[in-house]
Amino acid sequence: MSKSFYVTTPIYYVNDVPHIGHAYTTIAADVIARFKRLQGNNVFFLTGTDEHGQKIETTAKANGMTPIELADKVVTRFQDLSGLLNITNNDFIRTTEERHKISVAEIFRRVEEAGDIYLSEYEGWYDVRNEAFITETQLEEIMAIPEDKRPIIEKVKEESYFFRLSKYQEPLLEHYKKHPEFVQPGYRLNEVARFVEGGLRDLSISRTTFTWGIPVPGNSDHVIYVWFDALTNYITGVGFPDNEEMFKENWPADVHLVGKDILRFHAVYWPAFLMSAGIELPKTVFAHGWWTVEGEKMSKSVGNVVDPYQVVEEFGADVFRYFLLREIPFGQDGDFSKRAIISRVNGELANGLGNLVSRTLGMIEKYFDGKVPEAGDLNSEDESVRDKAFTMVDVFEKEMDEIAFHKALVVLWDYIADVNKYVDESAPWTLAKEKNQERLSTVLWTIVQAIGVVTILIYPFMPESAEKVWERLGSAEPINSKLLSDTKDWGIVKSDQTVEKGQSLFPRFEDK
Repeated sequence: MSKSFYVTTPIYYVNDVPHIGHAYTTIAADVIARFKRLQGNNVFFLTGTDEHGQKIETTAKANGMTPIELADKVVTRFQDLSGLLNITNNDFIRTTEERHKISVAEIFRRVEEAGDIYLSEYEGWYDVRNEAFITETQLEEIMAIPEDKRPIIEKVKEESYFFRLSKYQEPLLEHYKKHPEFVQPGYRLNEVARFVEGGLRDLSISRTTFTWGIPVPGNSDHVIYVWFDALTNYITGVGFPDNEEMFKENWPADVHLVGKDILRFHAVYWPAFLMSAGIELPKTVFAHGWWTVEGEKMSKSVGNVVDPYQVVEEFGADVFRYFLLREIPFGQDGDFSKRAIISRVNGELANGLGNLVSRTLGMIEKYFDGKVPEAGDLNSEDESVRDKAFTMVDVFEKEMDEIAFHKALVVLWDYIADVNKYVDESAPWTLAKEKNQERLSTVLWTIVQAIGVVTILIYPFMPESAEKVWERLGSAEPINSKLLSDTKDWGIVKSDQTVEKGQSLFPRFEDK
């Protein structure tokens, strides 16, 4: 059995509403999943929600609800987001599911058997919002933040089960050294390594001050710390511990996509838990940056939180998907603005790809009754369009394998610009006036092949638009049946296929 490619998003906390950060990670994971399928991989793509913890219990009580009632109500916001953004996840996991409780209890048991769990007392600081224990060094950093922007910190003293995290300081550093791809981008690995080199303290992994969580096996007075619980979702989703065949086929995960704020949990705690339980580590944890809005940090109090539903209603899901992954290098911080979206739509989507498709199919309708013509002998200009396509596909694949979305899109749009230039220089309208039918046929056939290649490559990013173009090219097979290797077939759009110009793919927006 060949291993599938396994990609995950973090599971989203239900004490919140979906915003641009949730959409960003989920779209990125979907583009990876679609591209890996395009390469011919069997892909498993998991997303879901984190539904345990003190914040959920407190919020539910304040609203006169039970925690599960609150979770059931809010989870639909995240489930519906998948449909809105054309996400192709294989599964959606909730940490309140029975399968997950079984999984968490089993990994707890394995870690305990390894001698890495002991009962003691925790006394220290706790970050309520992030459900995280705070070191004295972190406390100093937090206290330096202006009071109105500071997270809620509580002094906690309670009996707790501890995980021997300190035992895994050297094994973690050794793993980072042997597997520099484990944390991406590379500079994030340096940050994680420095943190671990600074010394690891044993980690409290249970709480007694609230009850909304998974009970510690054998001691129901304790609930398991939300991060020990939440991180385990990645193995629950692929069959751990009961479905050994499914687990073997999918684990280890090829890439965990996370926001940079939760990198430490995924790159320090999670691999240590897995080492203790005797489970193979994921291959890569990729941490992306944060989005500001019009230059300001997103904040509910300021009222500038970006609602994905509103953006999609105004611009469409494909435009939103394209913008988020084209605007900034994946891994760095970025700024969201409607003006920036409009600039991308008008300058790259409408003037670039949309213009190329529209005028090409329009000319085939006008000069060849809508039928893709036969090609004559190719001259050096025609061959250049073909050869550039093959080179571009190779570079595109390399950038996508490195999760460099913006670089892949730059390479693709540079090629689109080259093809538009070829159209202008070949001037099919002039060839038609001169009744040079053989040359006209060859030029339009060449352009259509280039569009066919481009359409397959944009499919992971803009599936709706790609499907529209593919249908307008008159292709009988659905685009999701195509593989990346098909782009090396310079003739992928067959002669005699009936094309349809249709309406504008990307209507221009006025910058108000």
